[in-house]
Amino acid sequence: MADETKKSVVVVGAGVIGASIAFELQRRGLQVTLIDKGEPGRGTSFGNMASIALDFAAGSGPSTWKKIPGWLLDPEGPVWLWPSYAARMLPWFLRFLAAGRPSRLREIEDAGMSLSNRALGDFREMLQAIGAPELMTEEGCLAIYETEAEFAADRGHLAMMQRYGLEFEVLSNGAIQYYEPTLSPAIAKAVLLPDNKSIRDPYQLVVKLTDAAKAAGTTFVSGTVRNIERRGDGTAVVLLEDGRRIEAGSVVLAAGVHTRFLAEKLGEPIPLETERGYHTQIMKPGIAMRYSVIWPHRAFMVTPTAGGIRVGGNVELAGLDAAPDFRRPRVLVRHAQRALPGLKVEETTEWMGHRPALPDTIPIISPSSKMSGVFYATGHGHLGLTFSATTALVIADMVTGLKPSLDMTPFRIDRY
Repeated sequence: MADETKKSVVVVGAGVIGASIAFELQRRGLQVTLIDKGEPGRGTSFGNMASIALDFAAGSGPSTWKKIPGWLLDPEGPVWLWPSYAARMLPWFLRFLAAGRPSRLREIEDAGMSLSNRALGDFREMLQAIGAPELMTEEGCLAIYETEAEFAADRGHLAMMQRYGLEFEVLSNGAIQYYEPTLSPAIAKAVLLPDNKSIRDPYQLVVKLTDAAKAAGTTFVSGTVRNIERRGDGTAVVLLEDGRRIEAGSVVLAAGVHTRFLAEKLGEPIPLETERGYHTQIMKPGIAMRYSVIWPHRAFMVTPTAGGIRVGGNVELAGLDAAPDFRRPRVLVRHAQRALPGLKVEETTEWMGHRPALPDTIPIISPSSKMSGVFYATGHGHLGLTFSATTALVIADMVTGLKPSLDMTPFRIDRY
């Protein structure tokens, strides 16, 4: 290969993960081409809950297993499985249960927290590098509990945070309203998570990352990747649906749940599913919140972001093709008004996106096991924004031949 081809990288996917990777690779002197079928940041990253959530929680485990039947039977519960998609989900769900074995659970927590422990510092440095430190707030997050029973049910998660040295403070009564006066006095308990910051506008973050990458030399290409081939001389050839061919030394697949289709073509299928999530963006909320608020029992979040207040969360298992069911976000808004009695719902938009979810909760950040020069960065689930800067750093290390400072064994693609 010519030297210029060796130094070139194609990044597939221009969400927050792909844009972060493209910026970091370009920053290290490589020539980057960023490809997406749409505009940067207009996919799943557009509608996330703008939260840097350091309190990683494994999805499976005995406490979750006990709740699943009730969730699935509750039409307003935090998890909804479309009956028509149940058979398709069965293999994924069996892997999800296997990931909750006590011995495996601790390994997953260790892996997730190895990313979380770096996430905030790496994110701050990335924002400084693109000249946008103001995009991160300095306020934290409040986890709220309407009853003492709800709080007691979450003690296992609090114990996990304590085990890994995460800071938190339990609040009661008037202390809750001191931090966030808009919350209902009926909230029995809250946990202040001071390091769980928010982003003022997650879409603008991706725009700024992409703009910074392009200013340094990155080329953006609009198109859909069909396949990847490698020639005898080691050059990777990225094939687009419209017939275009882009040659590069390396390729990074960061296309969210759509990465699974390319992985299958490379002969390494991955159990990547979509956890559909919803939000309602309220531009005239009638209140001004200082902190983001998460209600663990109801599995949703309220965040001041994008010029208003965003209410979102839940998990809907229905695949990529089913039409959105906007009854889901309206349930969340009703719950939010219970926690925030002054919340008005005026001038709103509703949105649905596809979180890329793996059954063991931790992402794939890994070289391909089948084709040299191909790397994966996908499956971040609810923590794509949180882990974006750290993922970019370790992928850039891999692409440039450096050894990442983290143990990347738990994140390898062939772990299934």
